[in-house]
Amino acid sequence: MLSLNNIFDTINMIDKQHLDIRTITMGISLLDCVSEDPKRCCDKIYDKITKYAENLVKTGEDIESEFGIPIVHKRISVTPMALVAGSCDTEDLVPFALTMDRAAKACGVNFIGGFSALVQKGFARGDELLLRAIPQALTETDFVCSSVNVGSTRAGINMDAVARMGRIIKETAHLTREQEGLGCAKLVVFCNAVEDNPFMAGAFHGVGEADSVINVGVSGPGVVYHALQSVEGAPFDVVAETVKKTAFQITRMGQMVASEASHRLGTPFGIVDLSLAPTPAVGDSVARILEEMGLETCGTHGTTAALALLNDAVKKGGVMASSHVGGLSGAFIPVSEDEGMIAAALSGTLTLDKLEAMTCVCSVGLDMIAVPGETTAETISAIIADEAAVGMVNSKTTAVRIIPVEGKRVGDMVEMGGLLGSAPVMPVHSASSAAFIARGGRIPAPLQSLKN
Repeated sequence: MLSLNNIFDTINMIDKQHLDIRTITMGISLLDCVSEDPKRCCDKIYDKITKYAENLVKTGEDIESEFGIPIVHKRISVTPMALVAGSCDTEDLVPFALTMDRAAKACGVNFIGGFSALVQKGFARGDELLLRAIPQALTETDFVCSSVNVGSTRAGINMDAVARMGRIIKETAHLTREQEGLGCAKLVVFCNAVEDNPFMAGAFHGVGEADSVINVGVSGPGVVYHALQSVEGAPFDVVAETVKKTAFQITRMGQMVASEASHRLGTPFGIVDLSLAPTPAVGDSVARILEEMGLETCGTHGTTAALALLNDAVKKGGVMASSHVGGLSGAFIPVSEDEGMIAAALSGTLTLDKLEAMTCVCSVGLDMIAVPGETTAETISAIIADEAAVGMVNSKTTAVRIIPVEGKRVGDMVEMGGLLGSAPVMPVHSASSAAFIARGGRIPAPLQSLKN
């Protein structure tokens, strides 16, 4: 039972420390919508999404108002569209993205994820069609998010897919150049993608999931930051314990909201993702947590060690608070969405290479990074390959969400708006990786994949 002090602590976290439920995400299986007729398939997709999620937004708003807990986003994730639309008698999957977008608008949600393909070992027909459709789909829709899984610890890395994703990202950036490459902010390239991720742009509803589920993503960088201010100068053992206790409190709130939403919607409870997801708001930054540990600026020497401690302590505290922790669950480091990361990048302390090192010990990867518009497709593919290798060898999820902004150079700012924030354009290495990417084929799975 919660004590009066627990309740007051939670109220203080919400009022003064930016604690919120980042998202309630309803995952919906579309496997029963498959049809050879593309129009029939789209109609079935629209009908199922709008039927299952018709009360999602209202339920979230009711919980907000009754419990006083901010729920920032309500979202939907669906079965990877390459699997659903692959058997249709069509060569164009853009209408499926438009159907998803129309359904999202009808339900009133903030985003819908699942315009996705899993190509870690090769391309099926649906995968080929979906990859071809991504640039146009993200240009013509408002709320659709797309993801492509190009590698895994069990399969290795599909370097043909990596090469194609570099070109797809460049094309998407060009088509949405009037919005400073906004389409690329809705596109993520994964290694070891998970089936129950509630966060965008990478959310999709895995084939191993139930017909529909409720997944909740909590957030609380500001809460952790304030907690560490009370142990200034203390040994790292104390720092870790403080983060664990704080993560426990944050996750318990997420568990409560997830259970309540599940009950009201008549939908099974899936997981709580306890990731520390920052926002552009001052005081809600992962970078500032690392600096509170004693770093002058995020990105300087010691940053990777500090982030490793934070990520591990968050996971340990979270798993004690819920029996169903899943998704990505750790610390996110999206540059444009974290005011501390933005400041560190502007100062030159936080570089692309340092961010890559940090992704070895935290959740996901190189996230919401703006680069010069002249960056080549091959360089983008090489960045994806590096990040996929980190995930493959370390048996963890890694990803790249990178935005080449036409007309922008290093040091310029890119405005994305809302939770996407703003990003300084960061430099990339000028030496070419074109011959490396041109090899194609597959990087074999590492030895640790042989676990049977």
